[in-house]
Order: sequence, then structure tokens, then C-alpha cells
Amino acid sequence: MDQYYEQVQIYLNMDEEIEFTEFRKYYQDVIKALDGQAEDFREEDLWKSLFVVESIMSNAENRAKTVKKSSEAKKYKKMAERTKYYAQHFTKRLHDLGYDQDQIAEKFEKMLRDGEAMEK
Repeated sequence: MDQYYEQVQIYLNMDEEIEFTEFRKYYQDVIKALDGQAEDFREEDLWKSLFVVESIMSNAENRAKTVKKSSEAKKYKKMAERTKYYAQHFTKRLHDLGYDQDQIAEKFEKMLRDGEAMEK
């Protein structure tokens, strides 16, 4: 999961958006990795995975609203839906480990700051 986490940090700190084809490829790679490994993730991977799928989900939701091609909008909506299920799953697993929603939000803020620091 490390490579996807590092890549999403790069994407989040870019000045411009990546093209649809690159976004879709990244999404597909992440989903393929999650489909094969998600149940075996330890705590650190849960955090990174949640951060990655939340980032994909929010970006896909925003792009679905603003993209001009309706075929791409539909694909973005499907990406958002699929990553939402993973986000819910990882959030539940973190709750099961004793984290509450405020702690999850705090950790996300720290992960965002860490990504910004990586860029500098």
C-alpha cells in the first residue's frame, strides 16, 4: 500500500489535475491491490488505505460534477461509489481497533501535512 499512498500524496500536491486515463489507471491499480489484500491489512496499512480511497473518492465525486463528458462523469461516479465501500470498511476496522471519528480526522490532517512536507 505504500506505493499508492506515496503516489496519492504526489497527486494531492500537484498544481494541476491528472488526466482521466491516469486517474482511472491509478484507481484500477488501487482496487486490484485492495481486492487481493485488504482483509490482511495491519493497522498502518488500514490508515494508508483509508487515506488513499478517501482521496480517490472525493476527487472522483468532484470530477463527476465538473467533467464535460457524460461518459467520464458516469465512470467517476462508479469510482466514487466503489471507493466509498472500501472507505466504510476501513473506517469500521479502525473503529474496531478503538479509534473514534475525531481521532481518524486528526490522523488524516497529519497525513495531509506529511504529504505537504514531502513536497517541500
